[in-house]
Amino acid sequence: MIRRMSRKHLLAGLAAAGVLGVGIAAPTVALADDKSPSPAPSASTSTDQGTDRQQQRADRQAGFAEALAKELGVPTDKVTAALEKLREQRQADRPGRPSTEDRQAALKERLDQAVKDGKLTQEQADAVLKAAEAGVFPGPGGHGHRGGDGRFGR
Repeated sequence: MIRRMSRKHLLAGLAAAGVLGVGIAAPTVALADDKSPSPAPSASTSTDQGTDRQQQRADRQAGFAEALAKELGVPTDKVTAALEKLREQRQADRPGRPSTEDRQAALKERLDQAVKDGKLTQEQADAVLKAAEAGVFPGPGGHGHRGGDGRFGR
């Protein structure tokens, strides 16, 4: 059975699709204005790679600030200053990362509780703690870390 769509619903659907299309295309076009090729990743040391990543990030942020300034019709330096101020406020609101010793103490506490609750044997808890102290598990900023604030089980 074929059902006809009312003109009102058809126009509303087309309008929504148009707004969605513009919302997706506008940022893409704004960022695509920069025709300069991005630097190829170098096969140098990890320090150089970290510096390259920082430079690439700074370049992306500058491009974003420039595009935003152009879109808003304000000077680029004002947008850059506002973004920097917001970044500093956001960093100030973040709690500091716990030290390695604090994380290991929290892990030991949880392992002791698991032994007490009968979920682990003492040998298993000791093996986990030894592996953690040896750096077997990825931590904040380490390879394989998937986010979080560095606190165990919270």
